[in-house]
Amino acid sequence: MARDAIRHAPGPGDAQRERVAEALLTSAVGGPRERKHRARFHTLRVAAVRPLTDASIEVTFALPEELRDEFDYLAGQHVALRATLDGHEVRRSYSLCRAADSGGGGDGPRTISVAIKRDAGGRFSTWAQTELHVGDEIDVMSPQGTFTSKLADLDGAHVAGIAAGSGITPLMALAATVLARSDTSRFTLVYTNRSSLDVMFLDELSDLKDRYPTRLALHHVLSREQRTAPLLSGRIDESRLRRILDELVLPDTVDEWFLCGPYELVQLCRDALADRGVDPAHVRYELFTTGEGERAEPAAGRPVVLGADEPVRRIEFSLDGQSQSVDSPVSANETILNAALRVRPDVPFACAGGVCGTCRAHLREGSVTMTENYALEPDELERGYILTCQSHPTTDTVVVDYDV
Repeated sequence: MARDAIRHAPGPGDAQRERVAEALLTSAVGGPRERKHRARFHTLRVAAVRPLTDASIEVTFALPEELRDEFDYLAGQHVALRATLDGHEVRRSYSLCRAADSGGGGDGPRTISVAIKRDAGGRFSTWAQTELHVGDEIDVMSPQGTFTSKLADLDGAHVAGIAAGSGITPLMALAATVLARSDTSRFTLVYTNRSSLDVMFLDELSDLKDRYPTRLALHHVLSREQRTAPLLSGRIDESRLRRILDELVLPDTVDEWFLCGPYELVQLCRDALADRGVDPAHVRYELFTTGEGERAEPAAGRPVVLGADEPVRRIEFSLDGQSQSVDSPVSANETILNAALRVRPDVPFACAGGVCGTCRAHLREGSVTMTENYALEPDELERGYILTCQSHPTTDTVVVDYDV
């Protein structure tokens, strides 16, 4: 499939969109293990709910023996959670915060854990903080994501991470994994928050530092709390980041970078590293928000009305070996995901914002315009993959395959 079959729609904010896409497309080219079956939801029991800060919790799910292989994962991957709130299905993606082998036993993890930070006005995060209890059951999708290490050998490797707020979640798992799997690896972590009360996993980070005192460099930057070191007090802006790269984590010594936080911080770091000559292939990115607020939840395909003699696009898709088709009115300008959900409610998706990549499919025929793309990498685009939650058909027939 030629790359020119996939276009990004121009419009207000398109320049910023292109910068985001360019930055994020270079991320996460590590190789998660091959999965025999596509990611799907399984009902899991909540084994523990633990407060991390006043606004965040860690939720641990027990894994029955028959699902341990399905939920085996790499550090840096995420899962989607699904719940019905006030009669509406809500899905959110959260990074796994524990090292992948922390369950022990050698036959897959016995538990998985995610951290959930309450967002202002966030429906799911507020519900989780107040209503989710031990013994409750919730649908959890098997792990996905490529925000993982690409290094073939960790011996002597120096990995660095910069995180803000809940962006620490995947880096917790990554740091623990990198340090545990080689006696000569190093990890440098710069973690920024407003104050010490907002630091998630404070005790766990301290324990990790105690366990690896010479191989873990941990720097807390607090924007609204004075620290002894002036460099670690204040917001990370361009000037402060330059000093951090000069004094705390020297780019020339780092083999692999992980950046996780809001768009502004990720882009700032990406620009600074590029200015220092860091190869983009050595930098992984992940956003925990696109800055657009909560989106409407496409729990089912938005209804459309097909008028008499109105031109349509035919969307054909394969899922779990079954092929189906649906007609989409040109005037509706609906996404492939929305159209597919109208006839097949189990079509995979999570964020519906072009960030998590859960709705990825292979474009076999036709062409599309992709409004946003924060998840697919250049090689995936070259091979014809699209995000169906952001793709609008531009030819009379479009054929996609979710099973590839």
